[in-house]
Amino acid sequence: MASTINTVALAAILLATATSTLAQDQVVRIGVSGPLSGANAFAGKDDENGVRLAVEELNAQKLKVGAKTLKFELLSEDDQGDPKAGVSVAQKFADAGVKFVLGPYNSGVAIPASRVYNDAGILMSTVGTSPKITQARYPNVFRIVASDSQVGASMASYAAKGLKIKTVGVIDDRTAFGQGIADEFAKQARTAGVSVAGREFTTDKASDFSAVLTAFRAKKVDAIFFGGYAPQAAPMARQMKQLGMANVRLLGGDTLCSPEMAKLGGDAVGENVMCAQAGAMLDKQAGGPAFKARYKRRFQHDPDVYAPSFYDQTMFIAKTIQAANTTDAGAVGKQLHTMTYQGVAGTYGYDASGNLKKTAVTVYSFKGGQLAPLANY
Repeated sequence: MASTINTVALAAILLATATSTLAQDQVVRIGVSGPLSGANAFAGKDDENGVRLAVEELNAQKLKVGAKTLKFELLSEDDQGDPKAGVSVAQKFADAGVKFVLGPYNSGVAIPASRVYNDAGILMSTVGTSPKITQARYPNVFRIVASDSQVGASMASYAAKGLKIKTVGVIDDRTAFGQGIADEFAKQARTAGVSVAGREFTTDKASDFSAVLTAFRAKKVDAIFFGGYAPQAAPMARQMKQLGMANVRLLGGDTLCSPEMAKLGGDAVGENVMCAQAGAMLDKQAGGPAFKARYKRRFQHDPDVYAPSFYDQTMFIAKTIQAANTTDAGAVGKQLHTMTYQGVAGTYGYDASGNLKKTAVTVYSFKGGQLAPLANY
């Protein structure tokens, strides 16, 4: 009898202790919105992995706000790279009490979703590069990479001065991102003295580009700039080779700076393909090699384009939560506008519109299936 009483008493003590411990935890829900299905699923999963690694490391640190230990929880949703699905994801996160969202990946998703996040008081951090995302000046919307205007200008400058390109053809995939970066490149190319031979269009689902490529071959262009994503750019490079356009450079923005380009394009993707990506080369950053090693150890492969940026912003949010001494998204947003943070991919600090105050852009080509830096801007 005494033994039974002692057992019951012990169970009560353990339950009370557990309840007390839980009471000391402050749950911080972080959502990730990105394409986890479809052609760009590789990018969505990479972004999610960047946040996941940060969340795991933050929970190991047992950060505190007041007397409570912060417990970060990751909620990931597939927005399919589709604006309507992205808005549904935003509403789902709002209903789930998510306070901070990393994503969306696509500009076309980020533009309508940002309104939902703003209205719900959720802080959104996106790699969408369209200038339209931050033109609304929502106080809790942040772009954690360079914008189309910065990336497009850098690629245009390198095309004119580094490659001595005289004539370029421009193609975009009709997405908000593709059109936006193609517009910026074309504008800056003309300013730099490069002739734009024409503007052609495709879609982000296309696989046959022979018609538009043949049209530009007839115009004897020195290069083609493609505003779009790797799953279309890689077969475009293969078809350029098949059409005898091996000496015509294929230029693009950050979405082409992906291992997926070399994986899908094979020997058609080499020094003929050049892309511009926000930030300095990860290997050259103080914390870059160590991050790559941790990422590979955790996920068994190297990070893609944006995992470092998603990791950095998650860490920056945690620092601002501590500085603001609250998990309130509005207060954290105000803190993000005033602080700077040195991450593994660079230094983060935001202007009043939520754009990075300063960001480097690096132009790369491919050698042996790997990115090889050519110039920094």
